Amino acid sequence: MKSLMKSLAIAKKDVLMYYTKGPVVIFGILLPLFLFLAFSVGRSLPLNFLIAGLISMTVFFASTSVSPAIAPWEGQMRTLERLISCPIDEKTIILGDIIASMTFGVSISAVPILIGVVIGLIPSNPVVLLLGIIASAFCFSCLGLLFSAYPTNLPSTVMMISSLIRFPLIFISGIFIPISEMPEWSRILAYLSPLTYFTDIARYSFDLMPAFPIYVDLLVITAFSALFLALAVELHKKAIYKRI
Repeated sequence: MKSLMKSLAIAKKDVLMYYTKGPVVIFGILLPLFLFLAFSVGRSLPLNFLIAGLISMTVFFASTSVSPAIAPWEGQMRTLERLISCPIDEKTIILGDIIASMTFGVSISAVPILIGVVIGLIPSNPVVLLLGIIASAFCFSCLGLLFSAYPTNLPSTVMMISSLIRFPLIFISGIFIPISEMPEWSRILAYLSPLTYFTDIARYSFDLMPAFPIYVDLLVITAFSALFLALAVELHKKAIYKRI
């Protein structure tokens, strides 16, 4: 319980220092919105298909928008030394960063959902959608921490690594093209993306036929979360002291 309280304190610090900045909120909302418009304008796709894709992109980008850069920023500003000198371990620090990122991702997801409500699209399975958003925001936050495992104090380097992975995931995860219509080779890649399974949950929540049973989507997202979390903890244990 004490470790959790310490992680929550770190999460509060992250939110106040990093997530309340205007550019971060804009990046979490506007970038997926512009991508959504670029690939949907002129295409005769159902509105529920498009809104589900917008929700998926928003949660993904919001949950990974700042978490990769927290560790480099902390090292650059010398606040990492203060954290390490406190009676907390690396797991507590990492969990605090993940909680902050997850909270931001879940909060920003309200924007595309409200857009859907305004145009008359209300999720028919809101509980499933909420569970999917929470589970996926946690998964994507753990993935974001993996991007910053490279021991550098330059946020630009980490964000470049992040972008090299995030943008391909957007295009192979069935957001713009249903998995059933993809070539076989790209379907194999789609199965390796956690974003594929959240997109499937979002589509199901708006009365579209899912590619997988919903329990499979949730189980796979949980498995990805466990994998990313374990890797993030081990890699950051090795990298954290190289940043000082």
